[in-house]
Amino acid sequence: MLLLGAVDRRIGLIDRLTAAISDSRDARYITHPLRDLLLQRVFQIASGYEDGNDSNSLRIDPLFKLAAGRAPLGGDNALASGPTFSRMEGSLRRRDIYRMSQALVEQFIAGYAQAPASITLDLDHTDDATYGQQELAFYNHHYGHYCYLPLLIFEANSGALVTAVLRPSTRPTGAENAMIMKRVLGLLRKHWPQTHILVRGDSHFSTPELMQLISADGHADFIFGMGRNPLLTRKAEGLMRNARGLFDLHQTLAKTGIRPPVPGVRLFGDFDYRARSWAQAHRVVLKAEVLPGNGEQPAKDNARFVVTSLYGPSARTLYEQDYCARGQAENLIKQLKGDLSADRTSASTFTANFGRLLLSAAAYVLHQQLRQIGLQGTPLAVAQPKTVILSLFKIAAKVKQYKDRILLQLPTSCPVKELLAQVCRRLYPTTRVRMVPTSP
Repeated sequence: MLLLGAVDRRIGLIDRLTAAISDSRDARYITHPLRDLLLQRVFQIASGYEDGNDSNSLRIDPLFKLAAGRAPLGGDNALASGPTFSRMEGSLRRRDIYRMSQALVEQFIAGYAQAPASITLDLDHTDDATYGQQELAFYNHHYGHYCYLPLLIFEANSGALVTAVLRPSTRPTGAENAMIMKRVLGLLRKHWPQTHILVRGDSHFSTPELMQLISADGHADFIFGMGRNPLLTRKAEGLMRNARGLFDLHQTLAKTGIRPPVPGVRLFGDFDYRARSWAQAHRVVLKAEVLPGNGEQPAKDNARFVVTSLYGPSARTLYEQDYCARGQAENLIKQLKGDLSADRTSASTFTANFGRLLLSAAAYVLHQQLRQIGLQGTPLAVAQPKTVILSLFKIAAKVKQYKDRILLQLPTSCPVKELLAQVCRRLYPTTRVRMVPTSP
């Protein structure tokens, strides 16, 4: 809790979220300020306690109380319980949700001391399974269950979360994606007018509305996957024929023992292409691949297309290095869903579930900043949130409260005490941090 608290004081995340929400409660009857509620809920999620009901026991935990600025031991100063968080989530309105999403983008911008020369934004949707009567939860044939389909935006180089948008499980339209990105780009351009922004995504982002929006920016480019159609298949046939011939040659040489078998053949090419709905032609990169058969199955053609506004990189470089690198976003989504339970959207209303997603997103921001600020150069520098939680958060400590100080004692055999001391020195640079030996 002390690590999370230090990170939050550095970046001001909880204050931003607090300012985004309109607290309509009567001040005369408020026991828990909104900031304390958000801090407690986000810190719980960041520590591996994803359910609001977990607060029924954690509300008296000494370190959670200490992180909220309260005396850890004694006194009638317990934190909020589960029903309080249910009321908080149920009280969120559309305006609050919009401002919280905007606050995450502003938090991402504040993570840079100065405008970067370039950034890469990875866009991706993921399924968020639902099991009850949640609003706007529909059946999705691709995933085979009822779910939401939230949109998540990450910065590729740092792994930072830009923002998250909960949405129904219907396939997103080009107008919807463009509407979201217009607002995100607008906030980025307000602070970084000259930063080059590269936007990447899979094939359902290659819509005329989104491509036109990015092309009109002037300092932005895109790389999107592209679904095949009969015209693209015909344009790819020449290169695919060469790939098949080269694959057959390798197979013949392998049978004669001249060289070992190859796992497949890849050739790359590009051409200009303009769909009927596009305002202009764009470069399309083709990967003409032939994969070996399995047993009695013959070799398989695997033609893939990528549409881009970039003309500098070669076709191979653009596909293998620039486009395929967006796969890292899948790992970041797994961290957000698996480690921080961003898919725990079991409330009945859509806005309450949207709020839960944003609180998990805030917990991800704390972990990403903890790795960047406190864990650089340590064995946990690139660790997943779950690893950090098990290594640094869920360990035993003894709390002693004095009139002028709080003393935390670790077991003498604690394996991470030196690491904790190192991280605390970084996060509390003006405070003297030292390891005091104690008798067994």
